[in-house]
Amino acid sequence: MIQHETGQCQNCHRQFVIEPEDFLFYERIGVPPPTWCPECRMVRRMIWRNERSLYKRTCELCGENTISMYAPGATFKVYCRECWYSDKWDASAYGMNYEADIPFFKQWHKLFVAVPLLNLFQIRTSINSEFTNYAGDNKSCYLSYSVVWSENVAYSYAADKDRDCYDCTFLKNSELCYGNIDGSNNYRSTYLVRCRDCVDSSFLFDCVNCNSCFLSSNLRNKNYVFENKQYTEEEYFKKINEIEPGSFLVLNSIQERFNGLIGGHSVHKFANILKSLNSTGHNILNSKNIKASFEAYDSENIKYCARIAARAKDCYDCYGIGSGELYYEIIASGFEGYRAFFSFQIDASREMYYSSFCINSSNLFGCIGLRNKQYCILNKQYTKEEYEKLVPRIIEGMNSAPYIDKKGKVYKYGEFFPPELSPFAYNETIAQEYFPLTKEEALNQGYSCKDPEPRQYTITMTNDQIPDRIKDVSDSILNEIIQCAHTSILGSGTSLDCNEQCSEAFKIIPQELQFYRKMNLPLPRLCPNCRHYQRIKQRNPLKLWRRKCMCTGRESDNEVYENATDHFHGEDHCPNEFETSYAPERSEIVYCEQCYNAEVA
Repeated sequence: MIQHETGQCQNCHRQFVIEPEDFLFYERIGVPPPTWCPECRMVRRMIWRNERSLYKRTCELCGENTISMYAPGATFKVYCRECWYSDKWDASAYGMNYEADIPFFKQWHKLFVAVPLLNLFQIRTSINSEFTNYAGDNKSCYLSYSVVWSENVAYSYAADKDRDCYDCTFLKNSELCYGNIDGSNNYRSTYLVRCRDCVDSSFLFDCVNCNSCFLSSNLRNKNYVFENKQYTEEEYFKKINEIEPGSFLVLNSIQERFNGLIGGHSVHKFANILKSLNSTGHNILNSKNIKASFEAYDSENIKYCARIAARAKDCYDCYGIGSGELYYEIIASGFEGYRAFFSFQIDASREMYYSSFCINSSNLFGCIGLRNKQYCILNKQYTKEEYEKLVPRIIEGMNSAPYIDKKGKVYKYGEFFPPELSPFAYNETIAQEYFPLTKEEALNQGYSCKDPEPRQYTITMTNDQIPDRIKDVSDSILNEIIQCAHTSILGSGTSLDCNEQCSEAFKIIPQELQFYRKMNLPLPRLCPNCRHYQRIKQRNPLKLWRRKCMCTGRESDNEVYENATDHFHGEDHCPNEFETSYAPERSEIVYCEQCYNAEVA
């Protein structure tokens, strides 16, 4: 029987465990065990995914201006969507012969900088949504990312079938929402965190099927609850009418109280795992055998993954994939794939190795930009027999003469692409969002870091000049360039005070102003980038810790929360332990599923 082994990560040098089930998976797909720990592998993949850093570029085929995730100074070609998907060019024309005396990754990178790249990853057509990335089937969406099947959504992330929503993160099937995080099926509601099926509510945490509730947590099927106290309809609206939500000062004060409610006075289930068996991680639904994974839905046999959209099976080390089977070290895939390894931005393909931007293809090794192709290596066409003979030779060459990066890390067959070959700087990618580094930290770890773009504008309104109340905001605000609250103006220059890709200033667009007026919300004080990072901070990290339930029988062990019901363990401390994405030093009250259900469900 295969035993577990302890390896030492060649990137962070920490020890990590390879379980027997892991060895069985690696044997099944014919790859060696990893030499990087799971966290470092995740960061390595993330460095190849830039979602939110957008630039103005010129399409190098048609000459039209376009929006791109690649900075203008990049050395490779970028085509707009219409040109890239057209018949005006053929990626096969860039085919290269494999050279046994040159490390494979060097040859692949030479091809990567030669083949024209798609300006944005939009796998399906959208309307009036050019400022979206990793998106599809949207209408009138603006500066939103990982957004699909949505309309009139702006400044949002991971929106799915939403309409008229602003500044939301991981929201599904919702309408007229602002500041929602990890929610679904909400309507006309603001500042909801982990809530679903709620209407006309604000500042709720972990609430389900609530109508007209305010500044409360852990509610189920409630109406007219204010600060976790039940009121009549008349009493509730009398208290609500005493609040002026259109005032930024008032709203900011409520937000501070809400943060205290979430952090120290609400019960948190150790993990949001619903209708799933034998699973560990967070935000897992309708799944089975999910291990150390996050945002996994309707899937089976998944490990070390995040953002699994639906119907994935037997996958390891993936981020942002649709339906597929037998994936390993994949970031960004469409749907209906099978056996894809060490690849990114692929769709409807099978038997893929070290390939990117390939669609509806099979049996590709080291290819870029191919569509409807099979049996190609470095974009060169081979017969089936030639392909099957050459691929083992390439793998042997990758092992005998591996690529070695500037930090001395070795990349044999079975490793994902070296980060130093990525077209993006660390702070342009989602790695910065989930595993933030300062510029000095990034450079010390061998990553590139991009300095802010030179400002081509002059701030015309400082943050303290923004009207406090939305009813005092005139249409002239649409002409202002507003200072982000995370910056300070020193003389004629601007000093950045945060590590959140601050854009220093921002503008209000007409539909946004109309939305704030309709919802009676004050203008934001932060730029869209900083607002995004503030919401990401409210989500749990993509890490797990081993912890004990905090229930002591009558109360939480920090003596803050008093239990409302009797629990299965009586007045003794709950004996249950679990893996959770709540770090031990955090202030939240974290209960096991049994204790949580006794108090909340």
